[in-house]
Amino acid sequence: MKTARSHHSRPLTENPTVARENRLGVRGWQALGLAFGLTLSVSCHADGAAIATTGAGAAPACQTCHGPAGEGIAQAGFPRLAGLGAAYMQRQLDAFADGTRVNAVMMPIAQALSDTDRAAVSAYYAALPEPPGPTTPKTASTSGPEAAAVGATLATRGRWADTLPACENCHGPGGRGVGPDFPLLAGQSAAYLAGQLTAWKAGTRPPGPMGLMTVVARKLSDDEVRAIADYYAELPARGSR
Repeated sequence: MKTARSHHSRPLTENPTVARENRLGVRGWQALGLAFGLTLSVSCHADGAAIATTGAGAAPACQTCHGPAGEGIAQAGFPRLAGLGAAYMQRQLDAFADGTRVNAVMMPIAQALSDTDRAAVSAYYAALPEPPGPTTPKTASTSGPEAAAVGATLATRGRWADTLPACENCHGPGGRGVGPDFPLLAGQSAAYLAGQLTAWKAGTRPPGPMGLMTVVARKLSDDEVRAIADYYAELPARGSR
């Protein structure tokens, strides 16, 4: 003989109305979290914009040296920041701040910024559009097709007889950059690129991931350093990431 099932035996959580309210509650918290994240992101970018354009405390405006659109000042060797990875830039600022990367101009500026400031200004520059094309002159002592061929060969093929890898093995085809450790090189200032390779050769800049850059740079002659710098400076940056 069958017995009637009491409607009270259904668990409360199976009640369609309650289940629907629970789902709506979860979605509400998810929406609130998303809104908070977007607000925080906008706030960080706004703070980064202020640091970039007007400075913060003892730190002057970044645009003084890096240009109003983060395009850099090629003739002075000040690098382009627009479109570089945020994690990469923040790590460089942190290195300037703690003294592991030495630069007389950047160290006191980075030290004047808080951890939050360094993160915010890095995010701001990472979000800026990349410049439309190369705007930087060649280094003073390289010119002509021979130097151009040397730069292109080392950048794209390396010199395996000397166990020297191609630059693009880490920085990607066309110098587009790969992940947070290998930055975009295309369209960067030739003077800046040559200066950094020279610093790695001299051991005055930290060697980077796996100690690669010091090993690579020390296998390059001064003329090869300039040829590689000129090669990447002439590549268009826009759309390369």
